Amino acid sequence: MTRIRSIRWLAALALACLLPAFSHTAAAQAGGDVAPDALVRARSAVVGVLVAATEGARSAETLGERRGGSGVVIGADGLILTIGYLLLEADRVGVVTQDGRTLPARAVAYDLATGFGLVRTLVPLPGIEPVPLGSVAGLETGEPLLVAVGGVRAEVALTRVVSRRPFSGYWEYHIDSALFTSPPNGNHSGAPVFNRRGELLGIGSLFVADALGDGKRMPGNMYLPVDLLKPILAELQASGTTSSSRRAWIGVNAAEQGGRVQVVRITKDSPAQDAGLAPGDVVAAVDGVPVDSLERFYKKLWERPNPDDEVRLTVRRGDAERQVTLRAVDRMSTMKKPAGI
Repeated sequence: MTRIRSIRWLAALALACLLPAFSHTAAAQAGGDVAPDALVRARSAVVGVLVAATEGARSAETLGERRGGSGVVIGADGLILTIGYLLLEADRVGVVTQDGRTLPARAVAYDLATGFGLVRTLVPLPGIEPVPLGSVAGLETGEPLLVAVGGVRAEVALTRVVSRRPFSGYWEYHIDSALFTSPPNGNHSGAPVFNRRGELLGIGSLFVADALGDGKRMPGNMYLPVDLLKPILAELQASGTTSSSRRAWIGVNAAEQGGRVQVVRITKDSPAQDAGLAPGDVVAAVDGVPVDSLERFYKKLWERPNPDDEVRLTVRRGDAERQVTLRAVDRMSTMKKPAGI
């Protein structure tokens, strides 16, 4: 993609968002496969998502009791895709439309394995067409995309693809494919990102400092690709979660440093706390198998058939090494289930 063609694509995307009457002919003259009508329809399907956590929610310590983000309509029955952490231990859910109405909604699903969340309005959403699901396969580095934010802070912004790669989070989380973009959007939680054909590519999850993933500082956002949603969507709607989400959890926040997995925080009342783990400990092996990355650490934990099985960790503290045996738990069993799921 030449620089001039890329600039023209960006201009066409911006015009498509700001001028509904902008024609396909004008988009073609702008030098790209831009579908302005589709982009306008996609933007109209973006909503705000407001959540009040249930009283005593464990997740309130990190996520707050009241949360706000975005979502996008993907079903004719009012089904909305958002980021799952907004829905953790939700008591009340509201959806904010573009005309300023707040509609009651209920949580439909939360998938711990991927991080997706689903909500559905309790009243119809007339005039809003569900967005088509696209794919991140074939995206090129530098390709322009459109990010849309719903609710009281509704806005659209342009961003670019900077990388696609696996992602491991410090909170016992890993996905094999994530989409990274830059420049970042501060209101990224649940914000949908679209390609120039108005197809949904992903849902905003995080702000990251290393969008490139090569150690060089580049602020950006991480998106959950809809490619991860397609195989599990039916299961999520039927059961409220997926079988992959039933996995072992021990309650550590960890960082990967020079081929070592180091504990940086212990969750209160977790198996790790009960076993005496502490910040600074290095997890060298799980069940006797060496682990040198967060991905290997997590996947070794998750491979056991029962999430509450015993886990044997080889832990280094200073110059001393010891064996620690603890009983993991199913993470979702420690959280209060949102009303509706």
